[in-house]
Parts: sequence; structure tokens; C-alpha cells
Amino acid sequence: MNHALRPPAVPLATIDPYFSVWSFADQLHDDFTRHWTGKRNAMTGVIVIDGVPLIFAGKVEPNSENYFPEPARMKQISVDVSPLSSKYVFSSHGVELTVVFTSPLLLDNLDVLSRPVSYVSFYVRSVDGKSHDVKIYFDISGEWCVNTSEQKVVWGKRVIDNSVLAMHMGTESQKVLERFGDDVRIDWGYMHLVIPNMSGTQTFIGTERDRKNFISSGKVREDDSSDCPAVVRDVQPIMASVTNLGTVGENASSFFIALAYDDIKSIEYFGEHLDAYWRRNGVSFDEMLMTAIKEYDDIMQKCNAFEKKLVQDAMNSGGKEYADLISLAYRQAIAAHKLVCDTNGDILFISKECFSNGCAATVDVSYPSIPLFLLYNTELVKGMMRPIFKYAASDAWKFDFAPHDAGCYPKVNGQVYGENKLEYQMPVEECGNMLVMCATVSIADRDCSFAKQHWDLIEKWGNYLMEHGLDPENQLCTDDFAGHLAHNCNLSVKAIMGIAGYSIMCDMLGKKDEAAKLLETAKKMAVEWELKAKDGDHYKLAFNQEGTWSLKYNLVWDKIFGTGIFADEIFKKELAYYLTKKNKYGIPLDSRADYTKTDWLVWVASMADSRQDFDEIIHTLWDFANESLNRVPFTDWYDTIKGSQVGFQHRSVLGGIFIKILKDSNKLRVDNI
Repeated sequence: MNHALRPPAVPLATIDPYFSVWSFADQLHDDFTRHWTGKRNAMTGVIVIDGVPLIFAGKVEPNSENYFPEPARMKQISVDVSPLSSKYVFSSHGVELTVVFTSPLLLDNLDVLSRPVSYVSFYVRSVDGKSHDVKIYFDISGEWCVNTSEQKVVWGKRVIDNSVLAMHMGTESQKVLERFGDDVRIDWGYMHLVIPNMSGTQTFIGTERDRKNFISSGKVREDDSSDCPAVVRDVQPIMASVTNLGTVGENASSFFIALAYDDIKSIEYFGEHLDAYWRRNGVSFDEMLMTAIKEYDDIMQKCNAFEKKLVQDAMNSGGKEYADLISLAYRQAIAAHKLVCDTNGDILFISKECFSNGCAATVDVSYPSIPLFLLYNTELVKGMMRPIFKYAASDAWKFDFAPHDAGCYPKVNGQVYGENKLEYQMPVEECGNMLVMCATVSIADRDCSFAKQHWDLIEKWGNYLMEHGLDPENQLCTDDFAGHLAHNCNLSVKAIMGIAGYSIMCDMLGKKDEAAKLLETAKKMAVEWELKAKDGDHYKLAFNQEGTWSLKYNLVWDKIFGTGIFADEIFKKELAYYLTKKNKYGIPLDSRADYTKTDWLVWVASMADSRQDFDEIIHTLWDFANESLNRVPFTDWYDTIKGSQVGFQHRSVLGGIFIKILKDSNKLRVDNI
């Protein structure tokens, strides 16, 4: 396929669960830019070509009171989403404008990854053989630093090292780490619009009215607004810059600005307020900003090199459509986390369960996300698990199985899911998840020391799976939206692979006899599983439900580890059957409903021996992303017939679609240890 993917939403500034802004439209000027929740986080871009203003980003609404008409828009030529950048190209009045939004989420450089800085780069050139006078206006609104527009904000500006101008805006109340939950935005700390080169650039902090005045008259407000503090809804306060490029010819003129957020404190961790990772050595926000500005050229080169390799790896593993999906998922999967250190200096990589329930460090959200992070930095997978180990080892956790989560973002103070009632827990699910995750980092690192630190819990959870995992009692699994289910065949597979992972870790620790016994136990359970699950030409949803089926996505680890727990015939039979159930936009999760999960769909596709079968499944997912009418960040729960979102967006589980690259890397094959 040579045609370009039309993203359901385009990532712009994507750093963490609070600092994540997208375009939910085909064209950057079709709508206001929005926080991943869908709430308005407006940015506005205007290019003035030979005195004619044209909108290229955001919306400027007409106003009948002062007869302000809706401005003309610059013609958008294209939008291209790569793993770290989104590039828009516009052309009007003989001028081409390229705007590139880059969030340098480099997984092998945690200092850069954790910086709350996103770049906006501008390139302008003449395309009609003539010279043109060009100015670029850009602003962001006070909506970026409030939860609701009824809140009051304050603002200011400062010059750093006599060279960089930083405008900032934040709530008057500054209740740091007080608000928590799912569909919320940050309302503490300060949003920044940073101008690296003050020469030729004018700045002001004003209101929506000042923006309209610039568009109408070309005049820039000369003094900053004195109406401080102000309710965002009442005046729409903005931080704005106007860069005069002067005469522009065929050779491109370029500059960049930075968007940055100082959240002051990032995570509450069992009562302690923790700094972001980049602050761990006492670096100030202004020092961090200056470093980010000075390293711009180097960072952009590293981003370009990283993107080129990742896209090529994705192409080699799964073709152009797979590479498109990888590019769309990359920044989202990372930006649904916050990177911090605990008081011991250990890395914590805290996920937020976005548009689900707001849980933090959720095990069954971490589990599907790990393929991306295993490829580039296993420390981040360990950082997902540390809160769970800490909580499970405390007196607060009363059960013999692993917890579901460690809090509600950004408060990581212990599990909140299901009010900790036994009937709402996921015993087999979370034990299996934790053991597989521990095994993956041990294999990838060729080192089992992390697992050894938590061996008492690993033993406990491994024993739990051997006793309760083969034929699970009535309970939830990660697909909890489908409700409780007893005798869940796919959940049984997870238990078996959890025991296999336990065996691998024992072997790496020199516990050879125990490892052999565990591996034999897993293989015997797999034989019994096949007898109980078999239903003619496929395998059941539940052992006691003939005529049912489900995606056995947990089987993928047997392929990745190369453990041979399950017979090859099981994989072939299941894949062949899945393809008979394929709808226009994918294969349903199971026989109960038409919806599917994006991550699991790619996991089962990755189990296929045939590239043709993989491509056939991936094409349905590509079509969904390309055609869905739900303009939201990449969802992982949608209807395979209607192509409509059922729920969830901006979730870290999209890291799971990197599993084909992980599998093809052979990085986790046990015979390579």
C-alpha cells in the first residue's frame, strides 16, 4: 500500500499524561488542538505573507460584536506522522510552510526522555520564484495549565542566561499533586512558551482579543496583560510570539520554539512527593530548559536517526502498514507514563490507565505495553514493576496473589481497583503478568538479579499459578470490560506461560532441578489444556463452553521465548480459525461481542508463521485507524464491524503492537541466554 495513513488523531506535544496535546482533525486548522481527554488545549498559528494573515494552526472564531471575520486558512498539503515527530506542510500565496512537532522521547536516553520539553520547528520558503515578507505568529492558551476553564491563572516572563525568553502561566491556587483521577488535566505547575532566539521575535502575554487584533491590524500588544489573575473562560489568556523572518526566498528560513511544563512535583509515592527523573541531581527547571535549547540540533539528529531505524525495522517485520501503526503508537505509549526516581534512586515508570479508570502502575496495562520497552530499555519495565513489588510486600496487601495496581494517578499509595474486595480482583491474571514480565527483563538483560531481589513474591505467585492457574475459577482478566468468566482458556494459557517464565528465572539463578520440574509442570498443564479446550477446528473461550472461541493472545510468549510449551498444531489451528472470523476492521476478541483490542490483535497476528496471514490481520487494523470516525488518540478497544471506538484512548498498551519487531529480534529466545 502506497497511500498515506489518515491518523484518527495526530500527536503534537506528547510528554506525559498531563502534558499531551493532539490535533483531532484532518487539518491542523480545522479544530482547536486538544488534550488527549478531548478538552481544549488551544494553540494558534498564523502566517502573515506580504501583509496577508492566514491561519495554519487552531481556530480563530469570528466575533459579531466587533465585526471580526473568520480569517482565511493556509492550504494544508500534507501531514506525516513518524515515531517522534508530526510534520505538516502548507502552501499559499507563493510560500510553503513546514511545521514539525517533535517530542524527543528517546528510550535509550532517560534524561532527554524525561524532560518536559517538546519542540515546534518552522521552515519557510518561497515556491513561486519571488521573494515574500513573512511573519509567524504562535500562541498557546491558559487551558494548558488548568483542569477546568473556571480556574484562575497567573503569568509572567523571564530571560534566562541573557538569551532565552520564557513565558509562563499557571493556576493561582497551585495545589500540587492534590487532584487525581482519570478524565482530568493538571492544575498545578506552570506551562511555558520558550523563545530560544529573542532577536527578531516579539512576545506578549495577553488575551484572545489581542490575537484578533494582531490578525486584523498586524499590531503586537506592547505590554503584557495587567489583568492578572484571570479566569481562563472569561478572557482566554494567551502567551504569544511573533517572529519576523523578513524577506524569504527559495532557500528556507527556519527557527524553533519550545513548549515546556514545570509540574514542580510529579508523583506521590507511598506518601512521598517525588520529582521528575530529570530533576534527580538537583537540576533547576531553567537549567534544564537551557540544556534542551542548546542541544536542539543534536537531539533532532538523534531523533531522525532513531526514527529512520525504527521505521525500517517495522517495515522489515511487517511492511508499510505495520510501520504506519508503529509510528502512530510510539509517542502515545510513552506519554501515558511519568518517569521518576524513588527515594533510593531507583527508576519508577508510572503508567496512567487513561480513559479507563485512572489507575496508576496497573499490572495488566504494563503487561501488554512491554514489547516496546523491552526493545530499547528494560529499566523502564523494571520501573513499571517496582511499585507493585513494594505494595505487595507491605502489610497493606493481604492476598497471596499479585495486586492489580498501586494507586490512582498521580497518587501511587496502594491499590484502588475494586475497593480491594476479593471478588473484583484478578488473581491469575496479575500473577501471570508479573512472572512473564520478570522473565522478559531477565532474559533481555541476561541477568536475573532484579527478579532475585523479589524472589519471595515470585515464588509465592508461581505457586499460586500452579495451584489455581490451569482451570481458573470465576474471576476477571485484563479484559475486565467483558465481565467475570470461569474456566477461561486464555487465562489458563497465561498461567502456564507464567510458570514457564518462573522456570526460566530459576534456571538463570542456578536452580536447575527446580527449573526442570517447573518446565515439566508447564508442559503437562499445556497437554491437559489442549484436551480441555479443544472444540473441533479451534479452541474454546471457556473449558465448559462448547461452540465458543477467543483470541489466545497469551500464547505469543511461547513463540517469543522458544520454549515449545504448546504444540505447533495449536498455533496453526487457532490462526486458521481466527481468519474465518475476520470482519472488515479486525477479528473480535471472542465469540461474545464484535469488539476487539488493538494490542491483542497484533499479538495474535505475530503468532502467525505466514507473513501473508500477518499482513491480512494488520490491514484490518490499518483500515480501522484510517477510516474510524472517532477522532481520538489511538484507541485499543473498538468495534470490528462498525469501525467505531468502544472505549479507551491514549493508553500505554499500544506499546504492545511492537511485539512483531520484538519477536523477530530473537532478543528473548531462551536458547540465546
